[in-house]
Amino acid sequence: MSTPNSNRTPSDPRPYLFPKLEGQEPVEDSSEISGIEGAVFVDEVGNKKVLRRRPPLLQIDRLNVIFGENQVLRDINLKIRRGETVAVIGESGCGKTVLLKNMIGLIAPTSGRVLFNGRDLSELTDKELTETRSHYGFVFQMAALFDSMTISENVAFPLRQHRKTMRRSEIYGRVECLLEEVGLNPGVVWNKTPSEISGGMRKRVGFARALAMEPELMLYDEPTTGLDPIMSDVINELMIGVRDKRRVAGVLVTHDMKSAVKVANRLVMLYPQSMLKPDEPQVIFDGTPEEIVQSTDPRVSQFIRGEAGDRIRESNKS
Repeated sequence: MSTPNSNRTPSDPRPYLFPKLEGQEPVEDSSEISGIEGAVFVDEVGNKKVLRRRPPLLQIDRLNVIFGENQVLRDINLKIRRGETVAVIGESGCGKTVLLKNMIGLIAPTSGRVLFNGRDLSELTDKELTETRSHYGFVFQMAALFDSMTISENVAFPLRQHRKTMRRSEIYGRVECLLEEVGLNPGVVWNKTPSEISGGMRKRVGFARALAMEPELMLYDEPTTGLDPIMSDVINELMIGVRDKRRVAGVLVTHDMKSAVKVANRLVMLYPQSMLKPDEPQVIFDGTPEEIVQSTDPRVSQFIRGEAGDRIRESNKS
């Protein structure tokens, strides 16, 4: 892929449109609708529209996952609504990544259902599942870029795979806009390979690639791992921008409490199934960032404060 169009100026319109939000307003004659789904936005032709109540974008219903004799997830119920970002937190081994893979159909539930836009992923054909996954964006922990491709080719990859009718000029325009959106200069990084840019820049390229298909749901797997505090906050701001400007839902799996509290509308905390009492829910917290600070559950408090407590003695048990 050659260099981007140098005649394009930053003020040029994007080759794709998404709603311009105008804040939170209640829907007329419907007191039940508020918050995110009551947001008023202006579409591409200037018409005001309201995000009316619809079924959850993603719904997890009584999900159980068992590998051999090891149960990782037990009776998980979770709803992700359009326009909200949910952070899934919890210590290592509690099943966060397994849950994320269930959300996109990479792992099948032992029992229970995962529904995206009301469709059970386990009931889709391979072709239908592939098409459904094109509505997701996935930001991997280590960016997962193709080493043999240039930066522009990496970002263009999903478009070339799934948008066969797009002209080359349209793909170039989309890639250029996406690189600019994540704070990268297309003229500088366009023909570089992943090994020629920093780790923070690679994360941003991965972010741009995840946005290429204009997803409805973004999945973030430890996106700030290995980054310095400043670059971590750059990634946080990008996640907030995706939520607030694009109105894209997000699920953030992280150990980084600063990111979770800053980015998420809701936090969901899982606890290792092996450490739960019989019939105790695996989701031990589901609430706002403000509410988690006030939680009286010592397991929640211990995690968000990063305190070892009696877990030191536990690690010495045979």
